[in-house]
Amino acid sequence: MSTFKELLQASFKSNDTEEWLDVHFTRPIGLVFALLWSKLGIHPNTITILSIFLGIASGWMFYYTDPVHNIMGVVLLMLANFCDSTDGQMARLTGKKTLVGRVLDGVSGDIWFLVIYVSLCLRMQGQHIPGTQMYWGIWIWVLAVLAGFLSHSPQAMMADYYRQIHLFFLKGKEGSELDSYARQHAEYEATPKEQVMARLFYRNYAEYCRKQEKRTPKFQKFFVAWQKNVAKHSKDVLEPIRQSFLAGSRPMMTYANILTFNVRAIVLYITCLLNCPWIYFLFEITILNFLYEYMHKSHENLCKSMTAELSKLPTDD
Repeated sequence: MSTFKELLQASFKSNDTEEWLDVHFTRPIGLVFALLWSKLGIHPNTITILSIFLGIASGWMFYYTDPVHNIMGVVLLMLANFCDSTDGQMARLTGKKTLVGRVLDGVSGDIWFLVIYVSLCLRMQGQHIPGTQMYWGIWIWVLAVLAGFLSHSPQAMMADYYRQIHLFFLKGKEGSELDSYARQHAEYEATPKEQVMARLFYRNYAEYCRKQEKRTPKFQKFFVAWQKNVAKHSKDVLEPIRQSFLAGSRPMMTYANILTFNVRAIVLYITCLLNCPWIYFLFEITILNFLYEYMHKSHENLCKSMTAELSKLPTDD
């Protein structure tokens, strides 16, 4: 029988892609819940749906300015995150990983923060802009759009993509959820027209993949070259390039982790408790965008150099 420590390690995506806070706090608690819910026969997707309701409730609490409601919001969002961690850990331990589960996992976080952003705007629109006699009014909604749709959304999307790319080269296809627009669009086209919801699902997920691919032209070129060389060369020939790519990609996982949940949530908690959540929006727009741009440029440069390395391989193995 596996020990708790062994189960915990098995529930990680990989040591390269796990955050310190997740390893020492979120994942152990998530695993306790995962083992309990697994015994009760609860499917991981059910836990994800529960996390959506907890996240919505958290957003509602952040509408209020008093510390009690805000602390409740912190606790509810932490519980939502535990559930989000739990469903992934359950899926990895039980083998119940599905595309629907992966997409639902991503959608749940989007719903949490959409409700939180709306609540924060409603909370602040009648407040004065610091240092002025002007009310935030429509401007807090503008700030939220810049922070949410134009900052948070692409940051999280690309952080997820870079994680899956790293996992693909670390563990192979089976250890990663790296997907492509072409594959998901083909699934959409192959789905009968009367299956409206399934077609909508595949079309939306294909569009998500398309956006990731559009933002990473140098990786796309490298990945095509990599797949062609896999067909031509042995693993021994390609192993040095794989290791070089992982060595270059590994430091970027730190930035990918910052751009997902924990750091973002901590800043949200602090600014809400201090009744200055507008600072959270500015944090998204400035610091996190700077880290995103650095991560994106670094990864594209890495892929460009790896494509050059592939071009130096002999034509015959």
